[in-house]
Amino acid sequence: MKSKIFIGSILLATAMSACDSNTILKDNYNIADAKWFIKDTPEFEFNVDDTTMTYNVFYNVRNNRSYPYYNLYLTHYLSDDKGKVIHQKLDELVLFDPSTGKKLGEGLGDVYDHKILAFKGFSFPKKGKYKIQVKQYMRQNPLADIVSVGFTIEKAGIK
Repeated sequence: MKSKIFIGSILLATAMSACDSNTILKDNYNIADAKWFIKDTPEFEFNVDDTTMTYNVFYNVRNNRSYPYYNLYLTHYLSDDKGKVIHQKLDELVLFDPSTGKKLGEGLGDVYDHKILAFKGFSFPKKGKYKIQVKQYMRQNPLADIVSVGFTIEKAGIK
């Protein structure tokens, strides 16, 4: 009986820690066969209920060790519920140290996860639905060894 209570407590604690009220989006798009075609533009929808807060937006990138470059160029497009782009930028993400080739990010085996700041302290203009899209801008078609890409959006603080 004690083991059932212990296991139940662990499951409850895990479930509660997974519900982070500061995170309004944490989602990833799995790229088939780790080959990201230029035409593929993953998109993620989310709701903003609190416009008194600022938000930090992070890229989530998972790549194989055999990824052929030290960096990754991405463009993100943040749109409101009417489809108007309210934030757009080309970013360079550094996945490996350019001089040593040492992996950056967290990983196990040959797969590495990166959570890299895309933009900080962003204020959404109104409550409602938003969409964020991402395109690879490496001009290699397909771009090999990117396993998944996505976004995490977290509350940063009061305006």
